[in-house]
Order: sequence, then structure tokens, then C-alpha cells
Amino acid sequence: MWEDKKSPASSLAERIYAAVRLIPRGKVASYSQIAALMGNCNLRRHVGNALHKNPSNSLTPCHRVVNAKGVCSGSFAFGGGDVQRQKLEAEGVLFTGGHVDMHVCCINEDDFEAMRASLIAEWGEREYEA
Repeated sequence: MWEDKKSPASSLAERIYAAVRLIPRGKVASYSQIAALMGNCNLRRHVGNALHKNPSNSLTPCHRVVNAKGVCSGSFAFGGGDVQRQKLEAEGVLFTGGHVDMHVCCINEDDFEAMRASLIAEWGEREYEA
């Protein structure tokens, strides 16, 4: 019997989207933090690529992912230069000097561990670490 298996890239993208959906409203995560949730900090470019191809911004709030300095993405990603910032400010994210105040609004270690636990619960320990 034929099985419909997802490609590894598709599977990684789905995992990235699942992690991004766990970022609490009013907070942000960096590309590296999402990559770390995937088990490899070097996947940050894959995170950016997957979010650029996000099929549903209403389901996966990719506007909550910024670079490590809190800088929003370029204008191509959200339909205009200030759209990501507007979405984040509407959720209560604070900006200082033109970028997200990462000390106040970035996910913390407790958030990260709660997100990790949720992903493990969804996929199982073996699948999470695969």
C-alpha cells in the first residue's frame, strides 16, 4: 500500500509553523530560538525561508519572529515596511530605537521550555528529537 510521506523539508516547515504558533501573544522569538526548538540553531535560515513561504498568516503568526536584535523583517514579508511592526504593536510588543525591546518582549527561558514541552507532547519525544 502506498503511503503519503512528507518530504523532510515539508516536515521541517510544519514543525517550524507549529513552534511559531506557540509564541505567546505580546512576545516575539528570534529565528535562532525557533531553530533551537527544532534542535539545531544553525537552521535559522530555514526558519526564515519557511516563514517567508508561510501559507497562512492567520494560522501561523510569523510576524512574531524577528532577528536577534529585534529588527523586523523587510517589506516583502508582510505587505509593507511597517506591517510587521503594526501587528506587533497591536499585540502590545514594545519598540525602542526602531526595534523590538528584546529584554521585555522576547520569549524567556520558561516560555522556551513550555514551548518545547508542548512540541514534545504533540510529536512525542522520539519524533521531536528526530
